[in-house]
Amino acid sequence: MWLFSYGGQPPSTVQAGYRRNDVCKKAEALQCLRFTRGMEIMNARTRVLVLEDSLIIAMEAEDILRLVGADTIDIANSVDQARDAIQVTDYDFALLDVNLGEAMSFDFARDLSLANIPFGFVSGYSDTLDFPTDLQDVPLLVKPFDENAMRDFLQKLFPSPAE
Repeated sequence: MWLFSYGGQPPSTVQAGYRRNDVCKKAEALQCLRFTRGMEIMNARTRVLVLEDSLIIAMEAEDILRLVGADTIDIANSVDQARDAIQVTDYDFALLDVNLGEAMSFDFARDLSLANIPFGFVSGYSDTLDFPTDLQDVPLLVKPFDENAMRDFLQKLFPSPAE
């Protein structure tokens, strides 16, 4: 299901422009993440934003995220929808398709950095050398991916203290 697919407006139960800022809740959710392969990586309250212009890929990502323990996955098919989403909902992390057809997700990635929302990129290309310099160290999940690749990606996005 596309996020805000009903005319680009947030649900009536969420006040537009309102952003919950419960730092303790977010920190608690991040502490509950587990980093060992084979274990559940996320807890039942983990909320993920997926920015992907291909509905099929977005739905596959949603399925895989559920397999690794994500509870709520919101899908945005444009940067505008994703920007609207982070204004009304707190996310534990985001997956960003690099190439969204006519736009790239790099500016939105910087928005996420400013909002202290962890993120990683998803791309059909296997390296970040052509990315802007400030985003070349961001974790990359290479398409096509499966549950094991997602777990490896999440370990890079949320490295354990021992790493």
